Amino acid sequence: MDDPPHIDSHAHVWDRNCAFVPGARYHPDYEATIDDYLKVLDRNSVEKAVLVQPSFLGANNDYLLACLKRFPDRLRGIVVVDQSVLPDQLDDMTAAGVIGLRYNLIGGDAGILASEATRELTRKATHRGWWIEVQAEGPDWPFVLGTLLADDARIMVDHFGKPSGADCPGHAVLLAANPSRHVVKLSAPYRQVPAQITPYAHAFLAAWGAAHCLWGSDWPWTQHETRHGYRDCQHWLSNWATREDRADMTRAAPALCGF
Repeated sequence: MDDPPHIDSHAHVWDRNCAFVPGARYHPDYEATIDDYLKVLDRNSVEKAVLVQPSFLGANNDYLLACLKRFPDRLRGIVVVDQSVLPDQLDDMTAAGVIGLRYNLIGGDAGILASEATRELTRKATHRGWWIEVQAEGPDWPFVLGTLLADDARIMVDHFGKPSGADCPGHAVLLAANPSRHVVKLSAPYRQVPAQITPYAHAFLAAWGAAHCLWGSDWPWTQHETRHGYRDCQHWLSNWATREDRADMTRAAPALCGF
């Protein structure tokens, strides 16, 4: 790829000392350390990255935070926290380089976003300038978007919003939304229902503009580890976006990712 992205907006790391959440949907039998990941970035000319807390680690962000503190010029993070988190802890996370709070609604009830406890957590994160990053199935997005916008959240849409098909109502609602406080990650096409994701990338680029789109590798491709290489992920972007769009994405990414 002649102009690889300079920032990878979506990757996961953990080591053998991390404790998995009991009952998690997936337990990897290997480690994906920060040192491993940075070697991958170096080999592929990617300068910076955003680490996203994996679902199977729950709200224990210790490893992610330790990584941010080791490499403050190169990494930012998106955490998962529970409702007992203290304001001082959120402030410490911000100082360490955390830029967002993640809600992974896959396999769960999107209605939790409307509970007063969750809304208060959303407001606390928003007050600190964090993104609210959401992984949700396509049909859930009308509810998700309306609920989060009520609390003035800055919304980061994971993995194209996981559209369920060309007529997915959630996809239509996202495309029609004012993107001024939104960004979408063009990432993990293999996690989508449609086999061909390119039209969805084109739709977001046309509706929201390249300055509201981020590229992410989803390294190390949990549950799909043997199907992809990092360079493959970079080349996906050249299929989705024109060279001009990729240049606009590169210019916008540092501010969107907190660098």
